[in-house]
Amino acid sequence: MASSRFHIYFLVLFATAIILIPRITIANLHHQDHSPKNHIPLFVFGDSLFDVGNNNYLKNPIGLANFWPYGQTFFHHATGRFCDGRLISDFIAEYLKLPLILPYLQPGNHQYTDGVNFASGGAGALVETHQGNEGRVIDLKTQVIYLKNVKKHISKQIGDEETKELFSKAIYLISIGGNDYMAPSDVFKSFSQEDYVGMVLGNLTSVIKDIYKIGGRNFGFVGMGAFDCAPNIKLLNKEKGSCNKEISSLIELHNTKLPNTLKEIKGQLQEFQYVFFDFYTTLLERINNPSYFGFKEANVACCGAGLYRGILSSCGLVKGYEVCDNASEYVFFDSVHPTEKTYKQLAKLIWSGDHKVTMPYNLNTMVEA
Repeated sequence: MASSRFHIYFLVLFATAIILIPRITIANLHHQDHSPKNHIPLFVFGDSLFDVGNNNYLKNPIGLANFWPYGQTFFHHATGRFCDGRLISDFIAEYLKLPLILPYLQPGNHQYTDGVNFASGGAGALVETHQGNEGRVIDLKTQVIYLKNVKKHISKQIGDEETKELFSKAIYLISIGGNDYMAPSDVFKSFSQEDYVGMVLGNLTSVIKDIYKIGGRNFGFVGMGAFDCAPNIKLLNKEKGSCNKEISSLIELHNTKLPNTLKEIKGQLQEFQYVFFDFYTTLLERINNPSYFGFKEANVACCGAGLYRGILSSCGLVKGYEVCDNASEYVFFDSVHPTEKTYKQLAKLIWSGDHKVTMPYNLNTMVEA
């Protein structure tokens, strides 16, 4: 009887061990995926195209999206994203097998090893863009100061060597310039278009070199989108329904000069790697031929008031604003910002698109290099 009990006890132990072995193996593999070699953090900089809620915590922000119907499609509540759902940066995080990257200013957010988002709606490459009352916007240079603070914090948690490796593996995703061109300060009036674009790119170059000094090596740049053809611009333009030629020429200059600037930086900084995404062409294709990309409407925003629902900052705020039944049928969610569906398509191109839209290669290729 005792012998029989012993055999049963032994069999239970053996079966338990067999069950536990694969669990331990899977756990170890999961841990290996997050080792410094395979774990790639994402640090995000820029404006409302990438802001995931930093402006929620500013004293007097230039723009907010922390109210309904923003966030309705994916989150089912407003997060501070200027969209019905996720942004390009959210999808890139998903491709990198990361959780949603949190805003830097969110209280209690002190876990930065997956990365952090510094973007601020209204921000420009120039400090003067949307500058004014304290707490209105986080300009690009201030965002980099915040990155330096994050590095110090991580170093205290995991040590200098691991932090150095983490920062060298990380992706630094940047979208900036739209506010400098679409809502320029009085500084703009004093310069030619050529010189003004040169100033914007000069500030961006300075920021890139600062991030490189901190330890950043892998960069992703989103060029200027076709916001000269957004519903707000089509409403304000003298020729109603058409794109704004002055903004178009500024954007074209920026998108022509930025890749050349990046090549120059590559010649100066040996380990600098970059991807440039042609946001203008890809967005314009969807505006000009929406049905080809699965949309029904590209001229009118899903949410807003006025002609084309193009009154700026009217979505959710202006009395009598309208919101569409299905945001996925629209290229633009509000008068300026695209829908989640648009962003998802563009993020896929940044990640795995061909050399016609991502240069000199796509983000996935850079990550695997």
